[in-house]
Amino acid sequence: MKIQFSNKNITIPDRVYSHAEQRINELENLFRAEPEAAVVFSMEGGKFAVELTIFSGSTIFRVVEKTSDMLVSIDAAVSSVRRQLRTNRSRLSANINSDAFEKDTDELLFVPETDRFDEPAYQVVRSKHFEFGPMTVQEAILQMNLIGHSFFAFRNEERDGAFSVVYRRNDGGYGILVDKA
Repeated sequence: MKIQFSNKNITIPDRVYSHAEQRINELENLFRAEPEAAVVFSMEGGKFAVELTIFSGSTIFRVVEKTSDMLVSIDAAVSSVRRQLRTNRSRLSANINSDAFEKDTDELLFVPETDRFDEPAYQVVRSKHFEFGPMTVQEAILQMNLIGHSFFAFRNEERDGAFSVVYRRNDGGYGILVDKA
């Protein structure tokens, strides 16, 4: 498995990288496609945080675990991905299209400009580009839950590829926004 490590304002010893690589590679045989992983190490609120994102075909798994020990955070993140796979195994194999969308890691960072009143303009700090493939509403909700977001944009195959967004409501249900065009 291809693994990419990054750190946010923290220095990580080599033994932590090797432990993370060993534990994440244990997950490789659970995926049909060749998975890729991105791991971000950081400190948040006095705790060691590990953000593990695994890309396998068109499916993204994302977990964040925070504990008082970096090795325990790594183990917890791997266990969380394993739990997601176990919980959603039947839905993943039956419902996710293999080419639902392609990940693209091109990011643009913009320096804030000032407007004519010398106050900061709206600041775009991250930009992601995706190729949206067709999927059903149920597949979009599953993908949204797997990556841990509160919304997910997709091409709705039930509405001839109309651009749509599913979102998690405060009452625990789900909503959908559909392009009229």
